Amino acid sequence: MPARERIALLMDEGSFEEKDAQMGPGDPLGFKDQTAYVDRLKTAQKKSGEPDAAIWGHGLCEGKPLSLAVFNFDFMAGSMGSVVGEKVTRCFEYAHAKKMPAIVISASGGARMQEGIFSLMQMVKTCAALQKMKRDGIPYISLMAHPTTGGVA
Repeated sequence: MPARERIALLMDEGSFEEKDAQMGPGDPLGFKDQTAYVDRLKTAQKKSGEPDAAIWGHGLCEGKPLSLAVFNFDFMAGSMGSVVGEKVTRCFEYAHAKKMPAIVISASGGARMQEGIFSLMQMVKTCAALQKMKRDGIPYISLMAHPTTGGVA
């Protein structure tokens, strides 16, 4: 299911306010295998219509405030790079600041290897933000959609 359809099904009509919509990835390592990473990114952006593999924002779900991040599998198999990690972290930070629940809907093949350690560091960053929510008793739901693999789960 496309990420924007998931958002439309979960959030009250017209209430979702997307944040950081234009935030897109860079190429911190100058990665190239058979194809340059920057070219892979352009292809993924054209295919998916999105700048990266995550959308986040906030709105209402059955009249209750909610912070939401959704992975877009159509963008490089929903892989988590620096921008995806930043968006998920901001989803948690916003929820924590506003004392509202957060939901993350994962559909991901795991870490984006073209970003190397920068991709893997996202797990630590998102878990640290999530730990603050847990510490303060703010609800968080992880919804794993098909397919979801790797540490992103």
